[in-house]
Amino acid sequence: MIPSYLSAIWIAVTPAVANHLWQSTLFAVLVAILTLTLRKNYARVRYRLWLAASIKFLVPLSLLISLGGHLARPRASESPQSGVYSVVEEFSQPFGQAAAPVVAPVEHASSALLPWLKGVLTALWLFGFVATLSLWWWRWRRLSAAVMREAVPVSKGREVDSLRRLEPVAGIRTPIVFLFSQGSLEPGIFGIIRPALLWPAGISVHLTDAHLDAIIAHEVCHVRRRDNLAAAMHMVVQAIFWFHPLVWWLGARLIAERERACDEEVLLLGNPPQVYAEGILKTCEFSVGSPLVCISGVTGADLKKRIVDIMQRPVALKLGLGKKLLLIVAGAMAVTGPVVFGLIQEPQSQAGSPVVGTAPKLPAYEVASIKPDKSSTDMTMLRTTPVGFSGTNISLKALIQQAYRVEDNQILGAPSWLGSARYDIEAKVSSSDTDTLHNLSPDQRRLMLQPLLADRFQLKVHTEVRDLPILALVIAKGGPKLHEAKPGDTYPNGIKGFDGKPGGGPGLMHMGPGQLTAQGLPISSLAQLLSQQLGRTVQDKTGLTGKYDFTLQWTPDVGGSPMMKGPDAGQQGPGGPPSPADNGGPSIFTAIQEQLGLKLESQKGPVMVVIIDHVEAPSEN
Repeated sequence: MIPSYLSAIWIAVTPAVANHLWQSTLFAVLVAILTLTLRKNYARVRYRLWLAASIKFLVPLSLLISLGGHLARPRASESPQSGVYSVVEEFSQPFGQAAAPVVAPVEHASSALLPWLKGVLTALWLFGFVATLSLWWWRWRRLSAAVMREAVPVSKGREVDSLRRLEPVAGIRTPIVFLFSQGSLEPGIFGIIRPALLWPAGISVHLTDAHLDAIIAHEVCHVRRRDNLAAAMHMVVQAIFWFHPLVWWLGARLIAERERACDEEVLLLGNPPQVYAEGILKTCEFSVGSPLVCISGVTGADLKKRIVDIMQRPVALKLGLGKKLLLIVAGAMAVTGPVVFGLIQEPQSQAGSPVVGTAPKLPAYEVASIKPDKSSTDMTMLRTTPVGFSGTNISLKALIQQAYRVEDNQILGAPSWLGSARYDIEAKVSSSDTDTLHNLSPDQRRLMLQPLLADRFQLKVHTEVRDLPILALVIAKGGPKLHEAKPGDTYPNGIKGFDGKPGGGPGLMHMGPGQLTAQGLPISSLAQLLSQQLGRTVQDKTGLTGKYDFTLQWTPDVGGSPMMKGPDAGQQGPGGPPSPADNGGPSIFTAIQEQLGLKLESQKGPVMVVIIDHVEAPSEN
């Protein structure tokens, strides 16, 4: 039976693989176009371009983009200007029972056939990968055993003398081992780290000294160019992407251009074209070709076309200034383009990214009353009003969390009183700004809170990106168990968000102790809600983009939040034992997995943090 976790792996991996394939394919197509413009130039230039296209299959652009993102590491000094306020009411005492009906989790549409299809495709790729490597390994072991059994190192003879004359000409400092073989395999370079020239003993009697020099020069060129290493690298590409026809076509282009490049170098060394062509033909007559491309021989590629090119000896043009600039620009764009994109891309941490910045023409709070709370109650309340917002028994830390959309662990450098001192706050805009306030988005309301904190609390902050413990919301084994909301299904007039407009806002939800009922809620909003309640950044890594109806029920932790308790409390969390409960119900982590088909996993990742540079207690008014 195919394991059910293949579905989750498939969902996580498939988009990245698909992106990498089309990016690498496009890169290879651009290389093909570039080689057409260089068809009259030296083959070694085209060979390097094809090799770059091959290596691209091993280097996802996302790695270079990530490098740029790490180099960015934004640190923005802030004098908070306009800010956002979230339209969520939070209480530290239990809610009343939810009035909304329970929406039972519904299995995803393709639950029966799709997991099997994914499993079959995964098994098919694995079979092709293993089969390709096994075939090459078998050929290599067979050939290697034959060479070690039959080949004899030789230090004298006209073949060795020719090799030693050509090594310094080609710039090779370490002498190449010369092996005589009793087999019929063509002359070729055997090995990658310590290459050896394998020479069939029976062929020398058919070759003149001139033929011998030309053929050995060809092999010496393979050593100098490290062609065996490049061929082995492309074999890895072919094994991983065996299903992609382009990689096999790339392999043929690499062999063709490497042999032509060696032909050009042999002729540039002064070997007569006719003698060289005769040497290749005699080699083909008395020997067989290599079974592996990582053993560079002399008979590779289209032999007929090679002989014609050698005899005609077309003059290969050197790269002119224009073409050199074209190659430099193309190479720079291929390498630095993704890095620059990562540098300029705004760092995102989905849930838990501080909202920092300005928005045009946001109203300011005209009047703000801030007084120490004297209610001696544990209840806290934060809500919006038609003219502003009000807070009861609210701490400055909670206000900063709202203003910058961060969690407790994302606020650094805070004095101890920041979370203990409680205030009653009433903030209002002028009468002329009430209509503008009504049309603002939740994020714009958050931004409005930032200048208020800067004015009344003398708050000064800056932000940094740091690696912190996070919770990743991912798809659990078996796939998601969510019912996707549809206009006209859950609501008579279409899905409505907090803004009251069909299709807008983050959806509707009702929270109570141990229960969350959601209607038309995106998973990103669920991740944000979990971040607020668990006190740790929760990042949505499910890849789900729809809006969903669901009811989540669990047992709140004893002594914790009325909703749920953070994973650090009592050493509990995802992967740990469930919290003890009076009625033995599931923890929030178990409920998410069993009822929604999702899972919270402890990870570390880049998270924006707000660092407090200065803050003061407000004066009463």
